[in-house]
Amino acid sequence: MAESESAFRERTETNRATALEFMARLSAGDVEGFVALYHPEASLWTSGQTLISGTYTREQIAASAGAVLEAFPQGLRFEVQATTAEGDRVAVEAVSEGQHASGQVYRNRYHFLFRFRDGQVIQLKEYMDTEAVTEVLCGGQRPGGQ
Repeated sequence: MAESESAFRERTETNRATALEFMARLSAGDVEGFVALYHPEASLWTSGQTLISGTYTREQIAASAGAVLEAFPQGLRFEVQATTAEGDRVAVEAVSEGQHASGQVYRNRYHFLFRFRDGQVIQLKEYMDTEAVTEVLCGGQRPGGQ
């Protein structure tokens, strides 16, 4: 049986709300909270050729996300600028700002593409300014010592 239009709209809005909850938990530094929104088979793909670029499993995310956020003693705040949602896909445009432990202010712009399965994030793609990541988060270091 095909999904009704109203059920499709309801699923779309539920997924949008979950994506926004994810962003709120991320902004609050609630690692356990946003990891809980991932499906057990989830993956995170981070764009570019930085030290943190690549594809990660839910377990790898849970193990490393805290270390990234701990590099911001006063927190790393994310502000959602816009969302677009259709079915199991939600796009989120956001900006972040926080003072890194190095003393540098980190600001970045993002496009997050969430895909959902059974109400949980099954895949997250993170596009951002990779030069800002390299400069601040990676202390200017590049893969392969470049």
